[in-house]
Amino acid sequence: MTKIRGQNDGPGGRNEHYDIGSRIGVPRRNVVAEIKRGEHPGAHVVKINDREYARDNPDASTKDNVNGGK
Repeated sequence: MTKIRGQNDGPGGRNEHYDIGSRIGVPRRNVVAEIKRGEHPGAHVVKINDREYARDNPDASTKDNVNGGK
C-alpha cells in the first residue's frame, strides 16, 4: 500500500496537496476522488467545514498517519 503524506500547505496547515509514493504535490480533490474509487484501501475521506480531506484508517501506529511520523 502506498503511503499518503499531507503537505500542510494550505491556510492554517490544511492539506491542499499530498505526496503519494513518488507522486509529489497531488491536489486534495484528486486524492479524495482516488480514495472514493477505492484506490487507497488504507485511507478514508473526512469532511471538515465542507472540505473533504484524506485520512489514514485508524490503527495503533502513528508513523503511517497522513500527517504523522515524518
